[in-house]
Amino acid sequence: MRLLLLLFALSLFPGCTATSISSSFDDSRNESLARKKINNAHPGFSKSHINVTSFNGIVLITGQVSSKDLIALATAEVEPLRNVRKVHNELAVAGVTSLISRTNDSWLTAKVKSALSASEQTDASRIKVVTENGAVYLMGLLTRAESDSAVEITRGIFGVQKIVKLFEYIN
Repeated sequence: MRLLLLLFALSLFPGCTATSISSSFDDSRNESLARKKINNAHPGFSKSHINVTSFNGIVLITGQVSSKDLIALATAEVEPLRNVRKVHNELAVAGVTSLISRTNDSWLTAKVKSALSASEQTDASRIKVVTENGAVYLMGLLTRAESDSAVEITRGIFGVQKIVKLFEYIN
């Protein structure tokens, strides 16, 4: 019965497979566990601004911390998690960004996602966009041509200061 319900649910979402649903749950689990482990690892993290994003087992850590030691500690806390294949730690030793800066980052993310969705050259459903302090991180499973298109589209968005590609290539 459960299998029938799962198959029915999958049929409602074309292009969605049990593997992608499982991967999505794993990524969500990675993000919440990584945040929890980082926050509990050291009192210095309580005065930091940290974001954790996971896509297909690849984890991106962004934000600001007060010391270089905390950067290495964050990676050490996340790497052993069960479904983590790789960690990209982009933490910076800096003061915590302001609310205005974070609002601008959210606006940039929305503009990039909209532009990628509107393009026929990319499949926005396979791209995750994260923006931190004006730097746009692009994660996903793409062909090299789709990756190049995604970068070109992102490059054309006003306000983007830096683009970091964290793609896995499917060709």
